[in-house]
Formats: sequence, C-alpha cells, structure tokens
Amino acid sequence: MVSIKLYVEGGGDGKPLKTACRNGFSEFLKKAGLSGKMPRIVACGSRENAYNSFCTAVNNEEPAILLVDSESPVSAASQKGDASKWKPWLHLCRSKGDNWEKPKGSNETDCHMMVQCMEAWFLTDRKTLQNFFGQGFNTKALPNTTTKIESITPKKIYQFLANATKSCKTNAKYGKGEHAFKLLSKIDPAKVTQTSPWAKRLIDETKRKMEG
Repeated sequence: MVSIKLYVEGGGDGKPLKTACRNGFSEFLKKAGLSGKMPRIVACGSRENAYNSFCTAVNNEEPAILLVDSESPVSAASQKGDASKWKPWLHLCRSKGDNWEKPKGSNETDCHMMVQCMEAWFLTDRKTLQNFFGQGFNTKALPNTTTKIESITPKKIYQFLANATKSCKTNAKYGKGEHAFKLLSKIDPAKVTQTSPWAKRLIDETKRKMEG
C-alpha cells in the first residue's frame, strides 16, 4: 500500500481544531471504505496553506492529494464526461481569489473539491443532524431534499444550518469551529456520495490511489 498525504482545507490555526479536523476526515474516510488503507490527513488551516503545502509535496516528488472547498459553482467545462476526467484545476485557476496553477508533476485526480463547501455534505444526512442537535432542531428549515446540494452557495448553507439549529437545546446553534468536524465524523458517507458527485469522485479516486 502506498503512503499518501491528503492536504485538507480546515482546522484553523490552533492545535485542538487541527486535531478535530484530522479526526473528522479520518472517521469519514474510514466509513467510506478506506479503513486499513488510509491516507495521512494533514489539516492545513487556510485553503492557501493547503495548496502551498500540496505544491511543496509535489515538488519533493511525494505522493499527495489536495482537498479544498470549491467556494462557488463548478462550471460545465470542469466536469465533462467521466468523473475521473473532470478538471478541478481549471475551476481553481479561474476561481476569484485563487488563480491556482496545477503544479508540475501533479494531475487532475490529485485534486478534489467539496462543492461548494464541506457543510453541504451535512445536508445529505438529516437523521444525523437531528440526532446531533437534538431537541429544538427544525428539519423544515433545511432546503427541499430534491435540491442538488452542489448548487447551494456556502452563504445559504450556513444560513440553513443556523435557522435549523437556532432553537436547539442539546447543542447550541450551529458554529463551524464547534460543530463542523464532530458532524463530519458522524455523517454517513454513502448518503453524501449518493448526492454529491464530487464527494463520490474523492472517495473513488482516493481508494484507487491507496490501492495502487
């Protein structure tokens, strides 16, 4: 089994949150079928730091995977045909504020995106949201289940979660730092990949690399 580092956006600047980030992604990937063949997860804090850390690894000829939020809708040009041929680097190159170039030595399947942000995944598993937040959680404040989660802007997703949890008694109103990675460790990856094509691509390609 190959040794690969997965550089992820998230975890802020503090050690406790970085640990929570690593644990959250680790549990999610294990439940997605990677138990026993896991990449080493590196919580990078900012997306810029994730990209720079990934580039450094590639320049050192170390096996690496990058995972960041798309932060905006992905154009049709970046997701034509089979998912293994999608072009996340095209999106990130054109993305306002990023303008990232694909580092020499890497390819499209080394790069993955949470579309449009990690919290979109939470909307796929409402039972876990209900159990986590407990009394006062308002499922009706979430978008219709037929809504494609990758089409929802991060701003709207945060607002949906805030509205659904504002009256909760067991856990406080949704807060990214307090709840995000705890939820990530609990949600069902099967529900996420059924609804998010980009999440399915992440799991499929990571399995392929780890088994390669």
